[in-house]
Amino acid sequence: MFGGVSASAVIGRRGLLTGAASLGGAVLIGTPRASAAPASPMLWQRPDRSGAPRVAGLHLQFGADASREVVVSWHTTVSVSGPTVLLGSPGGGFGHTEAAETTTYRDAKSGTEVQVHHARLTNLRPDTDYVYAATHDGAAPELGTVRTAPRGRAAFTFTSFGDQGTPTLGRLSGTTWVNDNLGSPAGGDVTAGVERIAPLFHLVNGDLCYANLATDRIRTWSDWFENTSRSARYRPWMPAAGNHENELGNGPVGYGAYQTYFTVPDAGAEEPLRGLWYSFTAGAVRIISLNNDDVCYQDGGNSYVRGYSGGAQQRWLERELAASRANPDIDWIVVCMHQVVVSTVDKFNGADRGVRESWVPLFDRYGVDLVVCGHEHHYERSHPVRGQQPNDTLTPIPVATGTDTIDTTKGTVHMVIGGGGTSVPSNQLFFNPARCRVITGVGPVDSSTGKRSPIYVTEDAPWSAVRDPDHAYGFAAFDVDPGRPGGTTAIHVTYYAVAGPYGDLTPVDRFTLTRPRKH
Repeated sequence: MFGGVSASAVIGRRGLLTGAASLGGAVLIGTPRASAAPASPMLWQRPDRSGAPRVAGLHLQFGADASREVVVSWHTTVSVSGPTVLLGSPGGGFGHTEAAETTTYRDAKSGTEVQVHHARLTNLRPDTDYVYAATHDGAAPELGTVRTAPRGRAAFTFTSFGDQGTPTLGRLSGTTWVNDNLGSPAGGDVTAGVERIAPLFHLVNGDLCYANLATDRIRTWSDWFENTSRSARYRPWMPAAGNHENELGNGPVGYGAYQTYFTVPDAGAEEPLRGLWYSFTAGAVRIISLNNDDVCYQDGGNSYVRGYSGGAQQRWLERELAASRANPDIDWIVVCMHQVVVSTVDKFNGADRGVRESWVPLFDRYGVDLVVCGHEHHYERSHPVRGQQPNDTLTPIPVATGTDTIDTTKGTVHMVIGGGGTSVPSNQLFFNPARCRVITGVGPVDSSTGKRSPIYVTEDAPWSAVRDPDHAYGFAAFDVDPGRPGGTTAIHVTYYAVAGPYGDLTPVDRFTLTRPRKH
């Protein structure tokens, strides 16, 4: 409690301690209690007038076991002291404090150093609601809530989209401010739409804010967190790094900003590659997040980094897939990545043979159920696929053609969910009938762009199942149904189109994934 005001009553007030009891310049904060006994107060200093920066960009990530571990993060552009998170229960108060660790990067374009403060909360109870407050010396606390994942087979919902950008204007063009990171107001609308569903967690399928295109990369990241914190302070937004997270000069392979802003589960990668791939478990679902730029042919970032891990990511992926499929407590394997295996739009990025030749055989071998991507700025999904044609493009082979209920033990469903808010949607570019342009390699550097020119081969698309030409923006929601022992488990999927500042939702596509429970 805040001096007689329950913690739940102040959530959403942007950290204001209105109504809290005070003692001089301090606030009394009650510790959690199981009965009506008086709360034992903790002393929390009110913000002073020292000019300390506010708690900005508050967001959450799960740990490797989403039922037990959450990381709370925020950022500043100056040094602060005492970064701390207070943790408690909605009906009790804040009885636990956790010091945050600070990581930094210096943006190579502006020279600005960003400090990101990460407080790791461990030994939490599964399937439990918590309240927390993030603060540092001199700053008003910012509050949020989080629910840990269930442990074992249980029902929950998660959501997914990619390619968001920001709804803000970041560059002055003459006398007019414009958006310079491929964002649009829809980026705010889709955040509001996710909150209408209120999932346990949200997957961001790469190209978060397109900071590498922006005049001011720091401002662009800040604007993205200002928008997404409306959701990400209440539920973990779990990211995959896309090609537009590759920023020239930031870190050994260009992902220094991304690696600093997010503390994701440790995958044992060497320090320069930390956080670029990872996995976590929620219920009986294993989520595996990958960075495709390591295997893609396309030259799509600020620097060409194909092969940057020297095969480390692929070796980790195979170990992870093998362990997940063998684990009796995991029914579902879901891969989140940016670039795509399938796409039926013309004059856009296209599919990438690099992913098809490096990772799709692993998806097949270990029975990945679902792959969610962005990169193409529209919505479509494949039939379940397994195996590849022996041609230049390694065309995926559909194993069934029903679109309502899909048995994923027979093949993997690929979803393109790239309508997160970008100003350049691709939903009006579909081939009719369905075809696919596949990047099979790159040519020499084009002197006019500084990029390696893609080499395209066009293929038939027998794997194409459902496409949405009518809506530019939206996201998918996944309702996990654990089923019963000895029976089947299911994921009920709905793709929602989003329109308007309040995130109005229109269901566009519904289908169900099924597979036998392991026990």
